[in-house]
Amino acid sequence: MNGAMSGLVAFDLDGTLVDSAADLAAAASALTVELGGRALGRAEVVAMVGEGAAVLVERARLAAGLDPETPAALARFLAIYDERMLDTTELYPGVRLMLDALDPLLPLAVVTNKPDRPAVRVLEALGVRHYFLEVIGGEGVWPRKPDPSGLLSLAAHARGGPIVLVGDSPVDAETAARAGAAFVLAAYGFGAAGFGEAPATPFVAASPSDLPRVIGDAVRLGRQTS
Repeated sequence: MNGAMSGLVAFDLDGTLVDSAADLAAAASALTVELGGRALGRAEVVAMVGEGAAVLVERARLAAGLDPETPAALARFLAIYDERMLDTTELYPGVRLMLDALDPLLPLAVVTNKPDRPAVRVLEALGVRHYFLEVIGGEGVWPRKPDPSGLLSLAAHARGGPIVLVGDSPVDAETAARAGAAFVLAAYGFGAAGFGEAPATPFVAASPSDLPRVIGDAVRLGRQTS
């Protein structure tokens, strides 16, 4: 990470940098079957992702007809997911080139609701951890998104410049709004369906290859209005 200009770009992880939908769905479905419920489909589970592992597990249990208060379900899900989180998860095409383009220009970080250890493990396994000055997960010091505290904790790295959050879900959009940050929608991500026809931002990237341009537009506007 170099970061030659003021400002900072923070990225969501699942659905923004990596396509982890199949592994998350497989783990959630394995959990519900193990607990005596029905198997869950990929599309069902993808719609549950975005607010952290605990919320995902609660939603999965409810969808499978299980008691939402099942003891130790979260710990069991994390153990199952730990075994398969890298079975099919991969960077979205173009993400590495996008990071290469941005890295010399701005500080980069990750703000995700995925627990800290799995988030770092995925980034390391896919060879991109070194791009990010910080990885803020959903089970660490800061509250989960949409609480803006984790994002705001990165302000010192922006050196007085604008903060931009790139994400694929309404949770990310709300986080950015509460932090006073610009929001760039990763419209290719699996959480983007949650916006319906209204993306809630003028900054929309149809693919990772669009991100350097769209992020640049958001940063420039932020500097003009700050």
